[in-house]
Amino acid sequence: MSPESRVDVIEMAPRDGLQNEATLLSTEDKVELVERAVRAGARRIEVTSFANPKRVPQMADADELMAAVPRHEGVSYAGLVMNRRGLDRALAAGVDEVDVVVVATDTFCRRNQGVDTAEMVAAATGIVAEARAAGMFTTITVGAAFGCPFEGEVSPARLRDVLDRVADAGADELSLADTIGVAVPTDVAARFALAREVVGDDVALRVHLHDTRHTGVANAVAAVQAGVTRLDASIGGAGGCPFAPNATGNVATEDLVYLFDRMGLATGLDLDEVTDAAGWLEGRLDKRLPGALLRAGGFPTDARGPLSR
Repeated sequence: MSPESRVDVIEMAPRDGLQNEATLLSTEDKVELVERAVRAGARRIEVTSFANPKRVPQMADADELMAAVPRHEGVSYAGLVMNRRGLDRALAAGVDEVDVVVVATDTFCRRNQGVDTAEMVAAATGIVAEARAAGMFTTITVGAAFGCPFEGEVSPARLRDVLDRVADAGADELSLADTIGVAVPTDVAARFALAREVVGDDVALRVHLHDTRHTGVANAVAAVQAGVTRLDASIGGAGGCPFAPNATGNVATEDLVYLFDRMGLATGLDLDEVTDAAGWLEGRLDKRLPGALLRAGGFPTDARGPLSR
């Protein structure tokens, strides 16, 4: 199978999927969510955030969760870190990868992390250096890369400036995040072309899409067409950002699996298992999740209902 016929879906439900939910899942339920993702075929899972529990209470059990999740050969567990204290906790917890967010606008960066963009770039540079020295895989995610809830449009010039600075940090992977779900496919194509121009061919590119305005699946296709083969998604479409008004979840994992299956792009994920996990998570959160496959099922169908169910 050629590289162009496969995409890698990074499962975000345990972290981004839960961090904005009113219902606080138990550590045991979070372990079950991770295990369901593994059974579905996920090989990269962002398990938790090492954030201040007073600011993100949904992630207060990060250390306990990492101690409880079973380890599987070939499965990499990631943790989101915001500062040096978060990195120390991630190192102690034994995560395989760290993801550091640098928000592209000063206002949102201060709301999200308490510092402006330039200060966060400096912090991210130190975090990446120390994490790589410890043998960890590192990702820098540029948040609000397509638009900001406080400052509005993020110009290509501003994004280029931020990308120029984060490129010097030397992370293994660079992700552009549509944190508030405002991007359209032309934005995705243009901004990933810009990112590739800045970082060259040696850094892997990844996309983090929110489906706030139901452009997530279209943007996923645009990203793949732009050469991006690493895409974040959340089981059921759960999630959102606690510091962004009206934030909703990532594009649903099962919706992407269906999409890519029909396009002939392998994900290594089982649609039945992912959709079952979405139904389980919906029950635990006691709310309807936005993913489409849980309602519509796969295709083709027969008289008994969707064959994928």
